[in-house]
Formats: sequence, structure tokens, C-alpha cells
Amino acid sequence: MKVTWRGVYPAVTTQFNDDESINFETTKSMIDMLIQEGVHGIIVLGTVGENCSLRQDEKRQVLKAAKEVVAGRVPLLTGVAETTTQLAVEFVQDAEDIGIDGLMVLPGMVYRSSEREAIHHYQQVARATSLPVMIYNNPVTYGVDVSIEGMKVLANEDNIVSVKEATEDTRRISELFSAFGDRYVVFGGVDDIALESLMLGATGWISGLTNVFPKESVAIFKLAEQGRYEEARELWRWFLPLLRLDTIPTLVQCIKYAEYLAGRGSEVTRSPRLPLTQEQKAYVSRLYDEAMATRIDLSKYNLD
Repeated sequence: MKVTWRGVYPAVTTQFNDDESINFETTKSMIDMLIQEGVHGIIVLGTVGENCSLRQDEKRQVLKAAKEVVAGRVPLLTGVAETTTQLAVEFVQDAEDIGIDGLMVLPGMVYRSSEREAIHHYQQVARATSLPVMIYNNPVTYGVDVSIEGMKVLANEDNIVSVKEATEDTRRISELFSAFGDRYVVFGGVDDIALESLMLGATGWISGLTNVFPKESVAIFKLAEQGRYEEARELWRWFLPLLRLDTIPTLVQCIKYAEYLAGRGSEVTRSPRLPLTQEQKAYVSRLYDEAMATRIDLSKYNLD
């Protein structure tokens, strides 16, 4: 199975009202705005989308709302972050019925899996659907690394087509290409090493801070794709302080607060995530204000 996934795919936030109920209209308008601003794909219900904080019925409602607003303009993927393999199987089958284009699958979230258990989980999920599957490999957060040898096992599943590589070790990008050639579509999955990942051959970037600065994110991808690395570095160095927010435990709150500062959404997260402290907000505000004060005019790159 081949897919044409490439480019910048924001892992979008799920927008909430003040009472922590889902604000579907704001969620849809945010997705629409990102597409209009040039992103190449949309991923709902990832970590930034607070997947594990939503009820099962709410997740299906988010998928339907996203499907409606995306309307085939770009690929629409959903995160799959269920506690057990059976629940993941049920979810991906519902996602396929709703018409989602692909799946970004996490290990079973009920406890920290071994690599053998994670591989089994991915196999069972892939075999339960005809949708293309992206493996989300994030040992830093989820405690299990699917190694190159593990990816060789998963290569036997025809619809496992992609990997979001989030080991924080850029050497893994080269190792994947050396071992598999073009068997997998490789996405960089850590915001603050995304440019390095693209320079090493990753065909896409899954990003949280793209929700705040989508045009700059797309420009970095295009510059890297064209081999214009000096210009990409200029824009990258401007963006990097904000991108670091994606690598800390409060990343969801930080990204949502930055969205709020940019007038793009609400800072409300669902408990047990609490609002940032005033000190934390001041830090994010300082980074955002500095970025706005030194924002680069993208027209200088002549990317249109």
C-alpha cells in the first residue's frame, strides 16, 4: 500500500468550552483556517488533541466533525491512543466507517509495553482495518522503542506504511532509510529537531506549534524540500524557542495558551490537565511576544 503523505501535518487541538465540554464549531473553524493557510494534512486526537481525556463517544464525534470540515481537501488522520488492543481495534473500525484517511497508532496505553507487546498491538490494529497506518514511535513519552528490528517485523503488514519518529535521536531517520529504503513514509515527530529530520530525508513533519504559526511551518518545509537550507535555518532559528514548548510535560497547555495569545483558540484543557500557572504563562507569553516582534516577512522567500 502506498500513500502520498508528505509535508506539514499539525496535530490539532480539541477546543473546549469553559465547562470543558467540546466546542465543535471552534474546533472545526480552527482546522479550516489551518488548511487555508497551507498545511498539507490534519491529525486529530493526538496528544495535543487530548485523545486520552475524551470519552469514546466524544472521539467519534470529533472524527465526524473533522471529516465534515476537511471535506477531502487534505489527508485526515486520527490518533489511536486506546488503553487496550481491543478498544483500539474497535476505534479504528469506527474511524474507517466514518471515512478517516489514515491512522497514527500509539502503543496500548494501559501500561508501559515491552517492544514485543507494542509490536503485537500494532499488528492487531493494522489487521483490523484496511486504512493506512502510521506507527507513532515515542520511547521518551511512552517508554517503548520499536527498534529497526521491530520495524522489520511490522514491514510484513502491508497497510503499515509510515512512522512518526520521535526518539529524539536523528540518527534513527537515517537508519530507517538505510534499512527500508522507501518502504516507510517517515515523519519527524519532535518539533525542535524537525529541520534536522527534514534535511536527513523525512518526508513530513507532525507538529504541535504549527497550530500557532502554520505559514512559517509550511515555509520551513518548502525551503528544506528545495534544498534552500540557509534560508530555512534563518526561519528555523526564529521559531526554535517556541518549538521547545513541544518537548515538555505541559506541552498541551503551552500550545493551547500560545493559540489563545494568537487569537486562534481557547487555552482550556480538560482535567486532570490544569491551566498553566501565572509564571508559566509569563514564560510562554515572553516567547510569543519575542517571536511576534522579530517575525520574518515570508514574502522574501518567494515560495508561492
